[in-house]
Amino acid sequence: MNNLNLRMIIADASKQNTLSDEQKQFFLDNGFLIIKNVLQNEELRIVQDEMQVLLEKGMKGTDDSDYQYGKGSKTGANVLRRVEYVVDKSKPLRALMGHPFIMRSVEKIQGPSFIPTWDSMVIKMPDEGIIVPWHRDAELPEGCQDPRPIFNVDFYLDPADIKSCLWVIPGSNQWTVADSKARCEKEGFDTSDAIPVPLEAGDAILHDITVLHGSPAGDGNALRRTVYFEFRPGEIELEFGPHTPEYLALKQQMLMECLDIRKEAEYAKDEEHFEYRPEGKLAVTERVKPETFRYPHEQYWIND
Repeated sequence: MNNLNLRMIIADASKQNTLSDEQKQFFLDNGFLIIKNVLQNEELRIVQDEMQVLLEKGMKGTDDSDYQYGKGSKTGANVLRRVEYVVDKSKPLRALMGHPFIMRSVEKIQGPSFIPTWDSMVIKMPDEGIIVPWHRDAELPEGCQDPRPIFNVDFYLDPADIKSCLWVIPGSNQWTVADSKARCEKEGFDTSDAIPVPLEAGDAILHDITVLHGSPAGDGNALRRTVYFEFRPGEIELEFGPHTPEYLALKQQMLMECLDIRKEAEYAKDEEHFEYRPEGKLAVTERVKPETFRYPHEQYWIND
């Protein structure tokens, strides 16, 4: 594919209530999709403020293992790069989990029995952005023939310009594992077959876990905070893992609680709220109020 000739298709959450068929197909073909205006006005400000609290805690240094550090690209200092389980740490992030445009779009791509899995904030500190080499987030489970993708929704809380934005290789979600590994082994951050994805604060991008992506260290980059929610078709999880059925049930209850929290948010009062209706073996027959919003993955690995 000549990526320079890619005809970009972009969704806009302020003008539609879910993805169009054309937008869904662009995502399936290319492994990513830009969505404009997902977070707006009061919600954007509140989420920015909430994540700034976590950022400042991490900058001071903490022994909390949810806060992860790396070597800054300029000074070599220990720099905050990631915070895990952000939904547990912030009520507005629980409301964000229930965003109706995102929920309807995930359902359109994965079906009604989707499961939220990882939730994190990734940070590029000003002028210390840590390079993210070319990579896939993960490979599909061995033997899985289900065509539905596993993907992340990335919410941008700050503008991402050419110095700090994500780069993707369109269509690499359809490559073999061998081809993907060979591309990742190229020296340096080669962008010859890639495109940049600059975004504004409040925009989001869907990215398939198998699309090749990364970002350079940046030279003079501004702060970039991005919240990541991963979603997986529940049927794939049931058959292949990596989580136990107990985990899936707990995360379903968590998701429904997040949907209720969103209904209570003042900035969301006029929305057409999403109703989660999983089917078959994943149907929920009883509501149980979650005791926590943090379910450590390692406690629910299917092989443990």
